[in-house]
Amino acid sequence: MKRVLIISYYWPPNGGAGVYRWLKMSKYLPEYGWQPVIYTPENPEMVADDPALLNEVSPQVEVLKRPITEPFTLYKRFTGRRKDERVQTAFLSEERSGGWKEDLALWVRSNFFIPDARVWWVGPSVRFLKDHLGKHPVDVVVTTGPPHSMHMIGLGLKRTLGVKWIADFRDPWTDIDFYQQLKLSARADRRHRKQERTVLTEADRVVTVSWTWAKDLEALGAKDVEVITNGFDRTDVPDPAIPKDEAWSLVQVGSMSATRDLPEIWNMLAELCRTDPEFAARFVLRFVGPVDHSVMESITKAGLGDRVERIGRVSHAEAMQHMQRARVLLLPINNTPNAAGILPGKLYEYLSVGRPILAAGPSGDVARVLGAHHLLISGTPTREDRDRVRELFTRNGPVDVAGIDTYDRQRLAGSMATLLDTITGDPAT
Repeated sequence: MKRVLIISYYWPPNGGAGVYRWLKMSKYLPEYGWQPVIYTPENPEMVADDPALLNEVSPQVEVLKRPITEPFTLYKRFTGRRKDERVQTAFLSEERSGGWKEDLALWVRSNFFIPDARVWWVGPSVRFLKDHLGKHPVDVVVTTGPPHSMHMIGLGLKRTLGVKWIADFRDPWTDIDFYQQLKLSARADRRHRKQERTVLTEADRVVTVSWTWAKDLEALGAKDVEVITNGFDRTDVPDPAIPKDEAWSLVQVGSMSATRDLPEIWNMLAELCRTDPEFAARFVLRFVGPVDHSVMESITKAGLGDRVERIGRVSHAEAMQHMQRARVLLLPINNTPNAAGILPGKLYEYLSVGRPILAAGPSGDVARVLGAHHLLISGTPTREDRDRVRELFTRNGPVDVAGIDTYDRQRLAGSMATLLDTITGDPAT
């Protein structure tokens, strides 16, 4: 069996969106003749704990762990945060914070830790892996980012060992939605862009999760970027199926950051509550995961504050149950410059549970995936949009899931295996 080294910051018991892509890839790659070797931090800053995910690590996966030094302890001490407090991703804050200490900490983190706060792990990892791979060779190295320090480890191994290297971009680098919020100096911005271009041009292949982002990465210097989307694992879908809510629940699963706020959707839903007695009697807006304080303020301003149920973070298994229990699933698309390429990982899990989806935000690649059984609202909702939204709540039976096999994790692992075979000069027959 051929061996692939996968360098990933996120690995169980770390939860959150960043872990699933390569946890699932590693689960199914052995079926295609590839043994995954995971290299991951021993003591990462946890976004969320989900120990149950350890049960999904295939016995055929070898896991290498090394200590990592990160600046988050100093950051928490300086900003007055508790030592055990989670550092949220995507500039999400559930409570109003700020002040000069937060601003200064962000400026230091953005301008002195390039490409990100895991940069101190790059040098030690290259040295360790150079020695380890000399004794235990692999056929290909895959790095997955963000954090993009993982790509800098791959670059170091490429330059010192000449290994075949695939750089997997789950999100963009300088085109990521919060890049403009990093308060970068001109010098720091140049360093980011130089490192990004170096990774894109020196990797043997570049992979990303959407068609628009593939074109964006090619415009930055990458060649023939491969698109391997995220997906769903059939073994995660609750079986037997969970009955849907009696209430007309609109459910958002995952982080609800400020860039995902949907004021025009909240206003439309509030209007339905005012004009439709049955809708008013049954409607619930449920968030499963953290919600930025600005989103809650927007919802309250629209008059829906008393309709909100906040569940907080849950395990992946519980999240899947909430998806299947929902009457309608809410998919907010970030209102940011890179929105056209945003394909949230949960989109595919939404599709897998057979519930109608209300997507809202800028149109783009998401429309290509959604299909005809769901609704995407871009811009100000029309009366027709309002009527169609109401119709979503009254549908009987599950949504037709025919055609979603393309996004099955097992099949996607086959696509990755084909790329691995190609890069090693041994295409599958």
